Amino acid sequence: MTTAATPASRSDATLDVSGLPSFRFSHHSPMWWGTLGMIAIEGTVFALAIASYFYLRMHSNTWPMFALPPDLFWGTLNTAVMLGSLVPNQLAKSASERLDLPAVRLWLSVALVFAFLFLGVRVMEFASLNVRWDSNAYGSIVWTLLGLHTTHLITDTIDTTVLDVLFFTGPLDGRRFVDVSENCFYWYFVVGSWLPIYLVIYWGARPWPS
Repeated sequence: MTTAATPASRSDATLDVSGLPSFRFSHHSPMWWGTLGMIAIEGTVFALAIASYFYLRMHSNTWPMFALPPDLFWGTLNTAVMLGSLVPNQLAKSASERLDLPAVRLWLSVALVFAFLFLGVRVMEFASLNVRWDSNAYGSIVWTLLGLHTTHLITDTIDTTVLDVLFFTGPLDGRRFVDVSENCFYWYFVVGSWLPIYLVIYWGARPWPS
């Protein structure tokens, strides 16, 4: 004769979560949702800054104000570097989700090289804007747009550097691999947000087709 389980035994079986994973990737992770929320907030800031640029342009008789348009070379070069960085970034993300430690170390390091290269070229970009931040409203908004994106780039570069060091020094657990995946997810935003900013800064200051 089978003895019915007591309420206590049924409760113990229900509350036993020892077999559940301690970490998850993508939308199963709270970190993913936190990163997505941050992207939404920062994307709104970029959108407002771009709207301010075109508001100023529509209310100005000449654009740019008393300045030449920015030189195209450095900004276009940085755009190419940014797009190229997507390759090691995606490889690092895929490796992290496979828990492939050697591949994460390799591709995270390569992605970090791209980030530092971009920062180096960004210095030349500021020098080629052909206007100071305090010259007029045009100079202020252009420097604000480039400065906002540079701030996000520096933040993510620091985060990537810390992760890269951790993956070579340890200790590591599954959550660190989740951190790499979400860091790569955020990098997509850094690259994606740069494309409209590049068009605004470098082509918005040039004559529009009539």
